Amino acid sequence: MPAVNQLESTLDLYLKKKTPPLPKNVKDLIVSLAPWLNLVLIIIALPAILAVLGISAYVRPFAYWAGARLGSLYYLSMIFLGATLLLRLLALPGLFSRSKGAWRLLYYSMLVNLVYSLLSYNLFSGIIGVIIGLYFLFQVKEYYK
Repeated sequence: MPAVNQLESTLDLYLKKKTPPLPKNVKDLIVSLAPWLNLVLIIIALPAILAVLGISAYVRPFAYWAGARLGSLYYLSMIFLGATLLLRLLALPGLFSRSKGAWRLLYYSMLVNLVYSLLSYNLFSGIIGVIIGLYFLFQVKEYYK
């Protein structure tokens, strides 16, 4: 994974060293709330997880009658949602203990979101959202050991 590590060092340069730093109290607040916000995001995505696990098989005929087509973009989004949620779920215990591995899993989760944004042609809001998320993530990187 040398490309991912090279991307991390490039992002560290541009999102931490060349941008204005967040105040220390804001960083402390982000680090203390990060595990809880991550847990809330996982719970909010629970209906989508259920869809991945098979409820979509029951909904598909009704969606077709309503005129909606569950095409390849639907399945692509479910795969990326599953990958993102799995990474966030794996990061959750480490976020409470502030481990570097948990930070790295959140970083990978953001990269998965970036790839999904590019594949789904959600260029403006997807990329801007990922850049903002990566900015906050890199600002608090030193808190995770």
